[in-house]
Amino acid sequence: MITVSDVSLHFADRKLFQDVNIKFAPGNCYGLIGANGAGKSTFLKVLAGEIQPSTGAVTLGPNERLATLKQNHFDYDDYTVMETVIMGHTTLYDIMQAKDAIYNKPDFDEADGIRAAELEAEFGEMGGWEAEGEASQMLQGLNIPESLHQEKMAHLTAVQKVKVLLAQALFGQPDVLLLDEPTNGLDVASIDWLEEFLLNFENTVIVVSHDRYFLNKVCTYMADLDYGQIKLYAGNYDFWLESSQLAQKLMQEQNTKKEEKIKELQDFIARFSANASKSKQATSRKKMLDKITLDDIQPSSRRYPFIKFVPNREIGNDLLQVDNLSVTVDGKKILDQVSFTLNKEDKVAFLGENDMVTTTLFKVITGELTPDSGTVTWGVTTSQAYLPNDFNHLFTEDTPILDWLRQFAEPGEDDNTFLRGFLGRMLFSGDDVMKAVNVLSGGEKVRVMLAKLMLLKANVLLLDDPTNHLDLESITALNDGLMDYQGAILFASHDHQFIQTIANRLIYLTAHGVVDRAETTYDEFRNNQQVQQRIIELSGAGAEI
Repeated sequence: MITVSDVSLHFADRKLFQDVNIKFAPGNCYGLIGANGAGKSTFLKVLAGEIQPSTGAVTLGPNERLATLKQNHFDYDDYTVMETVIMGHTTLYDIMQAKDAIYNKPDFDEADGIRAAELEAEFGEMGGWEAEGEASQMLQGLNIPESLHQEKMAHLTAVQKVKVLLAQALFGQPDVLLLDEPTNGLDVASIDWLEEFLLNFENTVIVVSHDRYFLNKVCTYMADLDYGQIKLYAGNYDFWLESSQLAQKLMQEQNTKKEEKIKELQDFIARFSANASKSKQATSRKKMLDKITLDDIQPSSRRYPFIKFVPNREIGNDLLQVDNLSVTVDGKKILDQVSFTLNKEDKVAFLGENDMVTTTLFKVITGELTPDSGTVTWGVTTSQAYLPNDFNHLFTEDTPILDWLRQFAEPGEDDNTFLRGFLGRMLFSGDDVMKAVNVLSGGEKVRVMLAKLMLLKANVLLLDDPTNHLDLESITALNDGLMDYQGAILFASHDHQFIQTIANRLIYLTAHGVVDRAETTYDEFRNNQQVQQRIIELSGAGAEI
């Protein structure tokens, strides 16, 4: 258990949180949520002792151990993969080092023997003899093969380092586990493994994530950082979101009788409780839900951008035809023998072994990259709008947002009044519209790009990992906007819920062609054993979906 008592954190120009009192109990996974800049990652650092609060204290239970997910991938370059994982349990690793130092002494004496025996006993009591086996099992679950376990971290790719540091945090059954964006950089199979690990983890987990599916699957509580306070809500992210929106609606309907409001809330909680009965953690969750009252649920202070794409015309009979496409990048074959034909109703999620595969395809079909061979043919009635994976080259000037966006507006929509109102709906209000585009944050740049796409009124949207950099509120708004969009969508994403709710067709790109499934959901695609076997056959061993 970790207890937060009267914790406040003030900076010179702002107050992040004030007089926070909360207990995070074993057997629960808490999803820490809040708007961008609310202080989620900072609060995790306060819990970890990396930042001292202005007031109050954070305490662990007696003899309890806290573990965090490290973010710097280069700190362990001089250590082996196995050492790096075991270092997650600092005391155990220190004992291992002390033992080895004694045994390696050239003048080993009787006192050394006594001390070594003491260390061996401590080592055994802490499960030291099983440490390498546990670490190896975790690494393999995260798709780090045994052949790499004794390699130096410096020899691993960035993605592999991310996985090793995750294994480090999970190693040794910590009593309190703090995870800041643990799914970033993970492939789908590794995320599945992590979800299963956390569902079976018996201690305390506090996690920050922008992955709604992940939060829904693993969390028993949401810890909402809002109004400078942290309030616990039993249930997962969807329950918190719907209940918060319901509270907002009820507060706005001032003329509604309180009895009617309470009845609506009770009906909502009853529906959620029934769904929660299917969860592994349903018992404690439902007990909490049964106690919720109207006063327990507050409307959020979050602001959601307004995202609505309206195409300027319908697509004719032809959308896109790709024939026998092959592409080489830096001497490596990325796409080979890729062919598919898309229809005007298609909302296609492109999947692949890695991001380079999908990004390369988008660069080719948008004309940014010339293929080695093959053709790309767009229907004559199509108009495309593209959100690339890397858009920083579009924001190198010190042009104000207002003027940058003006170049994409039609006559009649290019005046300041219209554009200010348009940007206001994308959460750029007042003087924000005069901010230079080259100083915007990643999330702000994506919102500006989405504003551009809305102004273009294209009937085909091409989106390469569009949720990257966005907060949960913007992801939700974009998800809803794309579900309502009447044009065609071609997109790549790591967001499970995004793919599941938008795509009506899945195309997996392999080294030797594609696996193409229409009129199916992402979950159906993943659970279809014939489809997965075909992916492995075309990709070679080790393909990941």
